[in-house]
Amino acid sequence: MNQPAKPSQRFRHLVAAIAACAMVACTGAEETGPPVEPPLAGASIGGEFELTSSTGETVRWGDFAGQYRIVYFGFTYCPDICPTDMQRMAQGLKKLGEEQPEMAAKIQPIFISIDPERDTPEIVGEFTSAFGDNIVGLTGTPEQIKAAADAFRVYYERGEDTPDGTYLMNHSNIVYLFGPTGNPLATLPTDKGAEAVAAEIEKWMS
Repeated sequence: MNQPAKPSQRFRHLVAAIAACAMVACTGAEETGPPVEPPLAGASIGGEFELTSSTGETVRWGDFAGQYRIVYFGFTYCPDICPTDMQRMAQGLKKLGEEQPEMAAKIQPIFISIDPERDTPEIVGEFTSAFGDNIVGLTGTPEQIKAAADAFRVYYERGEDTPDGTYLMNHSNIVYLFGPTGNPLATLPTDKGAEAVAAEIEKWMS
């Protein structure tokens, strides 16, 4: 029987496979004028949480005050969607950094696990580092994860066990952009590629 790859190997393989794909960004309809307000303005999304970082430190939502934040809930054992979303988000931030470095420096990307049973701080750290050095990876107890997911209006549940004894997690894959006060601004179109992600961020930070 083949032995499962170690987490660090698994993440590198996922990133390599995604990067090898043709990442052509889709362009949306032309803007007819400057947006009036962010699409999520006034929405009850986000809020205080207390989770654990990849280094074992306690992290709270308030620790990011004054920074724009990108927040994504997922799990490290996800075979495709989570790493694809993370890769495109990271590529979008990289593109923004090349064109608007001062703007990109104000953004803190955050990954929050919805699989506390398997996603230890160490594994979460390996996962996030595969996409960028500046991504904060967080996990916690089942109770802490549920509280955070509820605050951010994120659905998740454990799927059925597979014959080999593993399982997947069903969850909503939404990439949120928040303002410096923790106010929700918009969702990022990772399904349209890195250019679309960078453009959406720039639109609501301008």
